[in-house]
Amino acid sequence: MPTDQVDAVIRDWRTAGLDEVESALATYADKLTRTPGAVRETDLEPLRAAGLTDEQILNAASACSYFNFINRMADGLGVDLEPEMQGLRPPWGDDTLASPVRR
Repeated sequence: MPTDQVDAVIRDWRTAGLDEVESALATYADKLTRTPGAVRETDLEPLRAAGLTDEQILNAASACSYFNFINRMADGLGVDLEPEMQGLRPPWGDDTLASPVRR
């Protein structure tokens, strides 16, 4: 993916010109991250329609869930960011996503 498209995805993946597979994956990962209890079988239909197999969907769900788990553990335990990450904030300006618990 070209750097300018990566920047566009960071700003808003919905308007970044993703292809069908990338858009379906991003939509699914967003819902799995923000509202995991609301994910239903129907949320897998766009992934299958884009050509993904059940194994590929399982891999995507596993990767998304793993990153969510690690981030929540780090935030919940007050793990400090690596020195090179200190002071960085998401480009969308939502500090709540980058605010670990302070000891």
